[in-house]
Amino acid sequence: MARRDEVFHKSPIEVERAIATGLLQAKAVELRPASPFTWSSGWKSPIYCDNRLILGYPVLREHIVRGFQSIIEQSFPGIDSISGAATGGIAHAAFLADRLHLPMSYVRGSAKSHGRQKQVEGYAVAGSKAVVIEDTLSTGKSAYEAAEALQSEGITVEAVLSIFSYDFDALKERALKSHIPAYRLVPYDTLIDTAKELGVIRDEDVSLLRRWREAPDSYEVPSAT
Repeated sequence: MARRDEVFHKSPIEVERAIATGLLQAKAVELRPASPFTWSSGWKSPIYCDNRLILGYPVLREHIVRGFQSIIEQSFPGIDSISGAATGGIAHAAFLADRLHLPMSYVRGSAKSHGRQKQVEGYAVAGSKAVVIEDTLSTGKSAYEAAEALQSEGITVEAVLSIFSYDFDALKERALKSHIPAYRLVPYDTLIDTAKELGVIRDEDVSLLRRWREAPDSYEVPSAT
């Protein structure tokens, strides 16, 4: 069993690289160092992740489901359900729950203001054990808030599983503080190394992308040469 005080856990490198290749080919992850994207936080970013595009690629979806399935079978064989963090994690949680023949729930960003005023929808049984599925982890805010919502229902959250992670320090701190480990199928460094091997980025882009990850709030567009 994985130690709950560990932060990140890795999949086999061949799994990481296969999924990273799929993400880049599907343009679910796009790298644009010279013309950065603007995140909702206002950060300038040379990388943008839109894992909703994965839904259109059945082979890539299958790689992802198998990756999650392997983590659960090896580290959390006794879980009772799969929970998707809204909105990006919901579809992948559904694929995984179907594969494992397990009940599923999903967690809204906030409780509904009408009806039963639920935040956790679907299977939510006190005393059960679940994992949270997220498509991408940046600071981990939405995924760990989903975990807290499940805990408020009396559910033990064993881990947060994601397809890709930026591996920011803020995420590491959140995982350590919550004692809920984070697993990702594709670490940031693997994505960058794979992009370099595929010719998606140049040699000089690699160090720039790694520096951005260390200080994402102060990215400067490289000067034209």
